[in-house]
Amino acid sequence: MTKKVLVIGGGPGGSTAAALLARNGVDVLLLERERFPRYHIGESLASSCRVVLGLSGVVDKIDAQGYPAKRGALLRWGAEEDWTIDWSELFGTNVSSWQVERDHFDKILLDHAVEQGADVREGATVKRVLFDGARACAVEWTDPAQGGELVRTECDYVIDASGRAGVLSAQHFRNRSPHEIFRNVAIWGYWKGGKTLPNTPAGGIDVISHPEGWYWVIPLRGGVHSVGFVTHQKNFLEKRPKYESAREMLLSVVDESETVRDLMAGAEFTEPVRIEQDFSYVADQFCGPGFFEVGDAACFLDPLLSTGVHLALYSAMLASASILATIRGEVTETEAAAFYETLYRNAYARLLVLVSGVYEQYEGKDSYFWLAQRMVREKERLAGDRSNAAFVEIVAGLSDLRDAGGADGTGAMTELIEEAERAQQRVDADEAGPSNLAPLRIDPSDLHDAASGLYLVTKPLGIGREER
Repeated sequence: MTKKVLVIGGGPGGSTAAALLARNGVDVLLLERERFPRYHIGESLASSCRVVLGLSGVVDKIDAQGYPAKRGALLRWGAEEDWTIDWSELFGTNVSSWQVERDHFDKILLDHAVEQGADVREGATVKRVLFDGARACAVEWTDPAQGGELVRTECDYVIDASGRAGVLSAQHFRNRSPHEIFRNVAIWGYWKGGKTLPNTPAGGIDVISHPEGWYWVIPLRGGVHSVGFVTHQKNFLEKRPKYESAREMLLSVVDESETVRDLMAGAEFTEPVRIEQDFSYVADQFCGPGFFEVGDAACFLDPLLSTGVHLALYSAMLASASILATIRGEVTETEAAAFYETLYRNAYARLLVLVSGVYEQYEGKDSYFWLAQRMVREKERLAGDRSNAAFVEIVAGLSDLRDAGGADGTGAMTELIEEAERAQQRVDADEAGPSNLAPLRIDPSDLHDAASGLYLVTKPLGIGREER
């Protein structure tokens, strides 16, 4: 079997890459180890996700599911007053995302990839990626349709979206480096009923600090709330032996916070309890000859600012654009690889520094805002003293979208944004007011790779080159 592109993994990154490539006429095979729907954490999505998913054509299907529309967050952090991040107030009523159940949401994305023309095989386990010298050239995998027989598929490009399993970075190259500061463990479960804090933006997540970590409270469909606690591995290992079960530990930890306890008062806890180690890492390289590592396959940050799905979708878009631009001869493979590596690594690094700053919870939120301002472009597009908007722009994923955009204000991201606006207006027709998306617009200074002059193009998806 021969395919132009082979995608490993059917999560948001893999399914979005497959959908984007297939709808642009590329022969794509996607191999997913599990059978969907399957459980996954990562329910609170950044607003950039709507923009990227608008490009793949799946937004209307997601809007039809009745997920709570997320319009921001509220942080009760350290000894400070509540810190409200309201996207509608800062960026206009058309900026939103969703709070989703990932088993359900991920299946929508995977099914959409099939509808766009991708060949999707579930229950297929990738054994290894084969190389011709330094170039990825084939994948060996077990085909459930052939009784688990080992199959070799030749391909021009491999997109590794295998998540933390890291078929390339962890298993083949073994070039991941951990970040010791984020050796965290999360324990969480679900409550029927409950509420979020009074000043939480519509559909928003609550993030509540604790001397040994922090809690999340996420509103989901049907009045259900996802509630979790994140702490350093050392603290978790010290606490765990004190409890007979994970359930007892989670309920006790929730009871330790007056805020979270009050929010879940009268709500019914439902099994099971889930525990996951959120160890942060980054690979030495995100791409190479014939391959791209997408989402968690390349790097994992931390759940604090809900960046996981943003990085998965953002990198899937960049990888797809890089492959399409190379196929069409818009750029060389070397240029496409440098474009991808630079933009994806910069997005990860910017969020890493910002999350590190937020974990210094007693420095005060003004220091977070100052840190954010230093990491966005010097030409501030926000009127007046709105330094907090710089922080929000980064954690919402909007800075990364601007960085990928072209050299003029009518470039790729502007088209993406306008498409997202139209989709949101259909959903919010009764409440939509004048839109203020100034922080999303593209100035000439937003061109990320000024040395090469390369920028993202969306119609058709690819890479453009600034005229000298």
